[in-house]
Amino acid sequence: MGIGGRILVVDDDEGMREALKTLLDAAGFDTAVFASAEALLQDGVIDGARCIISDIRLPAMSGLAMLAALRARGERIPVIAITAHDEPGGREEAVRHGAAAYFAKPFHGAALLAAIENAALPESSE
Repeated sequence: MGIGGRILVVDDDEGMREALKTLLDAAGFDTAVFASAEALLQDGVIDGARCIISDIRLPAMSGLAMLAALRARGERIPVIAITAHDEPGGREEAVRHGAAAYFAKPFHGAALLAAIENAALPESSE
């Protein structure tokens, strides 16, 4: 299925990071993983990435706060929000913050790949 390109994953759960990396790599993406929003924001890898998949609940800066920081910097990269804590209003809050999609854990890999296909920025011609 994969449309290629770089996908960034932010999740504080190492097992989830590795599972997502395995799924995305198998689908033909170049995947970079981060344990925190701060690590992603400091790394400088956002340029050229097609999509970010981020947990909402992270130890320090939340995924939604990261999304707000990206938008404040003028970044338009799509962000797919994931969470193990699917609370009432969570989906609406994520969408209000600009999330391209929202998934409660556990979710089907095929559904995530379809959301990436729908949300991802066109692959760079570089």
